[in-house]
Amino acid sequence: MIKAIIIDDEEKARKTLEDSLQLYCNNIDIIAEADSVKTGLDTISKNEPDVVFLDIMMTDGSGFDLLERLPSIKFEIIFVTAYDKFAIKAFQFSAVDYLLKPVKPQHLIRAVGKLKKDVGFESVNKKLEVLMSNKNGFEKIALPCLDGLYFAKIKNIIRCESDGNYTSIFMDTGQKLVVTKLIKEYEEMLSPLSFYRIHKSHIINLAFIKKYLRGEGGTVIMNDDSVLEVSRRRKDGFISALQIFS
Repeated sequence: MIKAIIIDDEEKARKTLEDSLQLYCNNIDIIAEADSVKTGLDTISKNEPDVVFLDIMMTDGSGFDLLERLPSIKFEIIFVTAYDKFAIKAFQFSAVDYLLKPVKPQHLIRAVGKLKKDVGFESVNKKLEVLMSNKNGFEKIALPCLDGLYFAKIKNIIRCESDGNYTSIFMDTGQKLVVTKLIKEYEEMLSPLSFYRIHKSHIINLAFIKKYLRGEGGTVIMNDDSVLEVSRRRKDGFISALQIFS
């Protein structure tokens, strides 16, 4: 059994999550609950959980405040939060699991199912490190590669290239990372950060453009000397993005 603690300042929310876990996740044993940052810290210290379901906003602080006050983290974390666009994007960049209130059974089952595939507490702490570093702006990203998680600085990504159900990410070090996500997911995450999808197969970091050659759609030459086609229907948006960036 997986020992779990629920930390949420709303009693109704705790009860709803507890009922859902008992109904849909029979491998979870809820050993304790807490209703604040302070009681959460005490509860974690006394019970040594395998996983903590952690609310973001509580009356005496945030879930982030709680984590920063722990001397060490030796358990998995699944954040539970009301919709918050910035927080959700931060979770996506760090590969930390989260659930949106009201929690849907299929999302709960999927999050709990991942607990069996834990790659160790070093990975948990690395993901949290990325999450904390992105609280005030997105600087790092966790990339799920074939052999584990790779943690990269966003500014060091030159481009992303679609490869079927995978995405190849090219770094300014010359390293190529094969990531187990579709390129569409990286378009959604990276587009607000000076990246642009110039083609169905290519997202580029505008900071690494060496040259743009005009044409029907045009061609981009990147700093790594890759030559990439700009699709005709994306040309106008790309030119606008270039003007804004420069």
